[in-house]
Amino acid sequence: MNYLRSFIPWLVYAGVSSAGWQWGALAGLAIAVVLLVADRAAGLSLDYRLLEYGTILFFAALSVVAFARPDSGLQAYGNALSTGWLALIAWVSIAVRRPFTMAIARRMAPPEVWHTPLFRRINVVLTAAWALSFTLTAVAQTLASAYSWNVIVSIVIQIAGFALPIRFTAAYPERARARFMDTSGVRNDAQGGLAS
Repeated sequence: MNYLRSFIPWLVYAGVSSAGWQWGALAGLAIAVVLLVADRAAGLSLDYRLLEYGTILFFAALSVVAFARPDSGLQAYGNALSTGWLALIAWVSIAVRRPFTMAIARRMAPPEVWHTPLFRRINVVLTAAWALSFTLTAVAQTLASAYSWNVIVSIVIQIAGFALPIRFTAAYPERARARFMDTSGVRNDAQGGLAS
């Protein structure tokens, strides 16, 4: 569940936006900055932090737009914009060979596995799963906004867009490690550090 920590600014934005999307954007920005500063204070490297930097950039830009034009038509597409931006971050992080899940996985895995091919492969697959889910969710949210679907439909879409990759993230690393052990002949007790 360490994955959820990285999405706290997005959850705060969703919650606070009911009081005004500009306040949601500002709250998301504040939380994103606080979390990044806390990570740095804890001695965590700021490498592989594309999700965090992308989050700050999104909420800074959205805050400017939302305060300058609180009645902007973009407000109706807030869910689609935010999920689309997350999709972009995820796809870019894969393209630049720094999958966003790697920063999260490094909180849980020992440093000696961070540069192994298995660790990298697991994180590329996990990031791709999140990227695909965010992409499909952004498309669905765009349709929901464009056709004024019931808010319950939008909530279900958003929940599914996070729940499905969370489930995949919980199951995939263990299956990948087991498959690696089967194909490479690595014994179970010698494999312990290949966690993601």
